[in-house]
Amino acid sequence: MTVVSVTLATPAAADWDRFRADAQQTGVATGSLAATLEPVWTHRMAEGVETTAAIVDGRVFVGDLAGNFSSLSLATGEPAWTVALEEEIKSSPLVHGDTVYFGDELGRVHGLAIADGTTRFVFEAGGPVTGAPNLGGNCLLFGSYDNHVYCIDPTSGKERWKVETQGYVHGSPAVAGDVALISGCDGFVRWIALDDGTERARLDIGSYVAASPVIVAGHAIFGTFDNQVVAVDLETRAEAWRYTSDRAFPFYSSPASDGETLFLGGRDKRLHALDVASGEARWIERFRARVDASPALVGEHVAAADESGILRLVSTGDGSTVWEFEGADGFAASPAVADGRLVIGAVDGTVYAFA
Repeated sequence: MTVVSVTLATPAAADWDRFRADAQQTGVATGSLAATLEPVWTHRMAEGVETTAAIVDGRVFVGDLAGNFSSLSLATGEPAWTVALEEEIKSSPLVHGDTVYFGDELGRVHGLAIADGTTRFVFEAGGPVTGAPNLGGNCLLFGSYDNHVYCIDPTSGKERWKVETQGYVHGSPAVAGDVALISGCDGFVRWIALDDGTERARLDIGSYVAASPVIVAGHAIFGTFDNQVVAVDLETRAEAWRYTSDRAFPFYSSPASDGETLFLGGRDKRLHALDVASGEARWIERFRARVDASPALVGEHVAAADESGILRLVSTGDGSTVWEFEGADGFAASPAVADGRLVIGAVDGTVYAFA
């Protein structure tokens, strides 16, 4: 294990209540990190962790591939409760009010009480729910491998509407005003009205998309499986720019952005920083293995992890490494940051907290 310490300056503390931190899926943490980062606790789940943790009110919510979903103390890692659902959980949780929501590989979306894990409702889709739920317009939004995007009532779990697509919906819908934006495996970006599920527009990207879009600076931006990153203008509903990597590997990671620069990992073992306005590369940082985990933006640093088990903070300015942890079996889950701590799960089932 290698740990290098560095002083960080970031904003005041706040929660990380969903996969990409907010409804626009910016991946921006508004919490602070201490002057040095070290592992402060670990918690071992039954099997591998692919979900990005939600962190709310001093609790960490995370699921594993054995179907266990746990609430842990952010301070100590001790579990408050664990629910055994006996089906793989790849869907990252969302916490809203007194309920935590997530999907599973049977196609069920669960609403559990955050106090004790008791079931509030279970909604059954027609295929696996791998992407994280999002919230907008009184809709709990999610996609399914049954080729639909759903809006269900977050209190009752009853279906309000669903929209059929032409392929699996792997990623998470983003919210832009009164519409949900979803980039799907059928190669289309869709604008879906939150109030009634009307498909207002669609744009053919011409490529398989598993990543979730980020809404930033009037654009929806996401990576594709054809080693490209695409920006769509939300007003004109037309493609604004397309960045093509010089290596033919997919972008599975979802982007983080501060409105000026876009950061996302690739299966080319690199972290890419792109200009939001033009799509031009500002810098590219090499990792040891593919970067499927979605980065988190923390002040002037980006937290990114790869499948070899390296977790880094790199400078937003030039991509240089300012802190590194090496010792996990590998990371497929993405980092979450809140209340002075960075939490991430590993493929061997270990959940790490750094402070």
